Amino acid sequence: MALPEHPAERHRRVAGLFTERVGGTRSWDAPAPVAGWTARDVVRHLTEWFPGFLASGAGIELRRGPSVDDDPVAAWRVHRDAVQEVLDDPETERREFANPHIGELPLATAIDRFYTADVFMHTWDLARATGQDDRLDPGFCAELLAGLEPMDEVLRSSGQYGPRVEVPADADVQARMLGFIGRDPSWRGR
Repeated sequence: MALPEHPAERHRRVAGLFTERVGGTRSWDAPAPVAGWTARDVVRHLTEWFPGFLASGAGIELRRGPSVDDDPVAAWRVHRDAVQEVLDDPETERREFANPHIGELPLATAIDRFYTADVFMHTWDLARATGQDDRLDPGFCAELLAGLEPMDEVLRSSGQYGPRVEVPADADVQARMLGFIGRDPSWRGR
């Protein structure tokens, strides 16, 4: 039986794949699978929501890079490195994250559960928007799907996930996970 991946290592791996997709992006204005978003907006989402979440729940202010409008590649890389520094800091193991909606969690667990998982899912969005390899780790797809499915009603009512997209019964785990979070696995840019 494999041991669970440490949050710092998972972030390094997941953010590394997202970084490859950022580096391979040729058109930041390409439409993304999230309605009304472009490739640039995928990066904007990840670099803008998480700093406030971390500051309010753990009192940590992340170092900020240039705006996504000015330089999406540098904005992502500075953000990625700042998050990794938090996860690699030995003090993180002793810190708590507190939020009125989710309660208290170890800081590394909160980052892993809410942020790293989001980076993972949005890797598909950026890859699909920009015509890059959109394959995701099937083991993490299965882990996320198993954790999300019991919270279906809560997730839908939060507004964070779109309506479930039905996929064939024999679809692979990536397609099932994408359909669950409201993505059409067959979406292609316009």
